[in-house]
Amino acid sequence: MIPEPRHAFNAAFSPARYQEMLADIEQQLPGQLDFRVAETPVFVPAGLRDKLIAAGESIIQVIERPDFKGLTEAAIPPHQRVPNEDARPEFLTFDFAVCRDANGELEPQLIEMQGFPSLYAFQSWLPGVFARHFPIPDSVTPFLGVADFEAYQQRMRDFILADQPAENVILLELFPEKQKTRVDFALTHKLWGIEAVCLTRLRRRGRQLFYEKDGREIRITRIYNRVIFDELARYPEVNPEFHLTEDVDVAWVGHPNWFFRISKFTLPLLQGPFVPPSYFLHELQEYPADLENYVLKPLFSFAGAGVRLHFTAAELDALPDKQHYLLQRKVTYEPVVQSPDGLVKCEIRLLYIWPVGEPRPQLLTGLSRLSRGEMIGVDFNKDKDWVGGTTPLFAR
Repeated sequence: MIPEPRHAFNAAFSPARYQEMLADIEQQLPGQLDFRVAETPVFVPAGLRDKLIAAGESIIQVIERPDFKGLTEAAIPPHQRVPNEDARPEFLTFDFAVCRDANGELEPQLIEMQGFPSLYAFQSWLPGVFARHFPIPDSVTPFLGVADFEAYQQRMRDFILADQPAENVILLELFPEKQKTRVDFALTHKLWGIEAVCLTRLRRRGRQLFYEKDGREIRITRIYNRVIFDELARYPEVNPEFHLTEDVDVAWVGHPNWFFRISKFTLPLLQGPFVPPSYFLHELQEYPADLENYVLKPLFSFAGAGVRLHFTAAELDALPDKQHYLLQRKVTYEPVVQSPDGLVKCEIRLLYIWPVGEPRPQLLTGLSRLSRGEMIGVDFNKDKDWVGGTTPLFAR
């Protein structure tokens, strides 16, 4: 999208050079990368960068409203409500499709949002890998709000640890060694000293939690939470000693309730030029006349599960649980990333943190995904090249 670095990158690109980059990742983090890294970063021009930032700010203004918690109470399933919720979310991630407006200019359109951590370690590290193997000019940067890689690491380390010893802070996940995102867990440990611990390894002693390491039982004071209730429900045979809904003496870094509050459930509360209209299905007196221009999304799912691009009014009528769905107006992804054999569609995720006691969230970096399929997710882009996860590099 910025012509000069794109031309330089593509001129230097070769499949062999890309394989060398992947081998570099494997050498540094053996066996950890379990999703496709795209062949290229995304070079984001200043105009689109500024619109992304403005779009994020408009969403944050809604989250800052004093009645936001009241408006989103119904988002939290009663059997999954966790005690001791923070006043504000500590993580915000907003996904935008890159589109064109009526004047032909690039613009973001909101697709998804989460009050839940994404690949905060990996996305800060990946740009350096690209820079070792391909020409990346100083005129672009992966960081917004911090100066560079070192400043980012210090900011995240201070935020997650909050003056606690690293061994007393854990990244909590279910079977972390099997997760596709485990490369991020490995980097979280490498960069910030925080170990990924399976929920099944936690031990409870009254109101305190512990895990075992090197034959020692170590108390847990802070949990960097990566457990998603949807996934936990897929393993009914798992009966951990500690259940997330129990009241214990730990601080959550990313309280689980915000996963529900800031989600597809929030989309109908938003308005603006960068937000496609969204409606709770059960609240509609009649469906939009141009139903073919809408997508049906389950409120409580992730990674694109259950999303339907094609459906009829009769199929909507037949849904027994309409309160669990929303309709969102489709957006048209504009193919904007030049590959060797054509243009590729792009999505950009903004990654924020909001430490306790700070007045507003801080935008730190981003994540990008490239697609040639009908949808962005990995499952819709199998056996294709110049697709997958990558890093957005913003004009300085």
